[in-house]
Parts: sequence; structure tokens; C-alpha cells
Amino acid sequence: QVQLVESGGGLVQAGGSLRLSCAASGRTFSWYTMGWFRQAPGKEREFVAAHSWSGGSTSYVDSVKGRFTISRDNAKNTVYLQMSSLKPEDTAVYYCAAGISTAQYNYWGQGTQVTVSS
Repeated sequence: QVQLVESGGGLVQAGGSLRLSCAASGRTFSWYTMGWFRQAPGKEREFVAAHSWSGGSTSYVDSVKGRFTISRDNAKNTVYLQMSSLKPEDTAVYYCAAGISTAQYNYWGQGTQVTVSS
């Protein structure tokens, strides 16, 4: 089992920045691909970014490329999502997830709210 706890959400003006953190406990963190997802009101949950356990490759949804950066610190069992140039359309609940690959996430956090005002 892996437990995930997100933090760092909040209210920010358009153009601002936030850094989300996801602290993991349980099984060996470094073995897992870590991802960030988000769900806006009335919309389906969507993939935002992922950081693989093997090789450290990263991937992003097109709408956040160049603005968001995912990183991880295996010594701290933590994955981060640095968000810059935030837009109102980035408003959502952001979820951290852990899985064996980018195609399969087995564990999810409770989510943290990000609200971007115009």
C-alpha cells in the first residue's frame, strides 16, 4: 500500500505560481511512476503530468507544457508540481497518483484545490 497526501493548493491570481507537493508513505516510493491529475467542476479527471520511476522521463498534457514542471525527491518520498503562468482554466482539484507505469495508477491522494482568479 502507498498513502499519498497532497498539499500546496490555494487561491492565486492569473499569471501567478504555486507548487504542489505530494508526500508518499508505504512501499518504496522510488519504484513508482508518479503522476498529477486534475478535475475541474463538471469535467472528467484529466492527466496533467507524470514522472516515471525508470529513467526519470517526464510527460505533460499539451495545455501545461512550458508552464508546469513535475519533479520528485526520492529521498523525501515526495513529488512536486511547480505551476507557473497559471490561468483560470487551470482551476481544479489536483490529485497525486502512484502506479507501476503511466498506464496504470494504483494509488490516489485526496486532492488539493487550486483556484486561479482572473
